[in-house]
Amino acid sequence: MQTRFKKLDRRDAVARILKQRREALLITGLGSSCWDAAAAGDSDTNFYVWGGMGGAAMIGLGLAIAQPLRRVLVITGDGEMLMGLGALATIAVQRPKNLSVIVLDNERYGETGMQATHTHYGVDLAGMAACAGFPLTATINSNKALTEFIPQLYEANGPVFCSVKVDDAKLPMVLPERDGTWLKSRFRKAVVGSLD
Repeated sequence: MQTRFKKLDRRDAVARILKQRREALLITGLGSSCWDAAAAGDSDTNFYVWGGMGGAAMIGLGLAIAQPLRRVLVITGDGEMLMGLGALATIAVQRPKNLSVIVLDNERYGETGMQATHTHYGVDLAGMAACAGFPLTATINSNKALTEFIPQLYEANGPVFCSVKVDDAKLPMVLPERDGTWLKSRFRKAVVGSLD
């Protein structure tokens, strides 16, 4: 069963979400979520996971627990979220009020050849998050719905989950720094101050 959603422009959706970011910390998954966040503007408080497929949501959970006074956003893809579904249960049990998980769902495995993911056949990631115990979930399939939901990503008691149905257009890559040690040090310094 193929899903029948209108699909948003992926890069525009990420830019709109991050425009209201202020002091929020950002964890990205690999591939397009990384490139789209970089295209919206690199920041010392962006942590690009790069090749750690399946780990973005759990890194976001750890950060949300360690930094309870800061909002933490995770932006990842449907393929990565499907790989790490257990993260939804763990996040729901821990109930971090400051964590929002945003899945860019193009219904494709973009890193391995654009094969259809399970969401293409009707798997409902927002429904899975709700069943795990997330108090606020949504599937976003219009610009109006995204505009109305964005404040919840920053203000609602979390954990918050949304699946944003985006198109699978091939966009130019905007590649941030790839040196993991440098990224870790930059992020740590921005979040906790001097490394001395």
